[in-house]
Amino acid sequence: MKLLLAEDEKRMADALTQLLALEGYEVDHFADGESALMAAESGIYDVMVLDVMMPRMNGYKVASEIRKGGNKTPILMLTAKSELDDKVTGLDSGADDYLTKPFMSKELLARLRALTRRNQGYRESGPAFGDIELRQETAELFCTSSGRSVRLGEKEYKILEYMIANQSQILSREQLALRIWGYESDAEYNNVEVYMSFTRKKLAFVDAKTEIKAVRGIGYELRCPDVQ
Repeated sequence: MKLLLAEDEKRMADALTQLLALEGYEVDHFADGESALMAAESGIYDVMVLDVMMPRMNGYKVASEIRKGGNKTPILMLTAKSELDDKVTGLDSGADDYLTKPFMSKELLARLRALTRRNQGYRESGPAFGDIELRQETAELFCTSSGRSVRLGEKEYKILEYMIANQSQILSREQLALRIWGYESDAEYNNVEVYMSFTRKKLAFVDAKTEIKAVRGIGYELRCPDVQ
């Protein structure tokens, strides 16, 4: 689960990053609003946590710009302000939920779980699309139409998980590279093609109707003839 954290106070950011990493989130931290907005526009995140008071662009403006671009990723707003008008401003800007500082770690994590559950089409076994399901505990790809399964490598799993979460979109190589390898990686875009090939072979192995289609000059899309 990839999370964008926009928080300018270093001690708070470090504590949140550590907490979220322990819960299994892959955290990208940004210390100002403009940097956070640029990163958000990549479309690689499952959820975003935005502080209101940040340099260069406040959290309200960041959320508003994210929504103007058509990005529907869940946003949790963090702020030291507790007045009703401030909460209304945050929600009207595009945030899905609002948490006032100071807060308990358990509440933050519970709200993030609720936001991500609401946003993603998960069946009990895990992310699913067409005739494929991802089994999280065993990192397996299961095909419901053939009954066959196969173990996935870490990056293969992340590719399918990301594509299922964005099943109505064509994902560019740049988006996939950032999502799978991250901002700090030196991985090149041809790595995406290599791992796409591996993932397609796993889909073929389980006789899935669901396919990864290359859209010339744009990127990749998950398709299934039974899903319109």
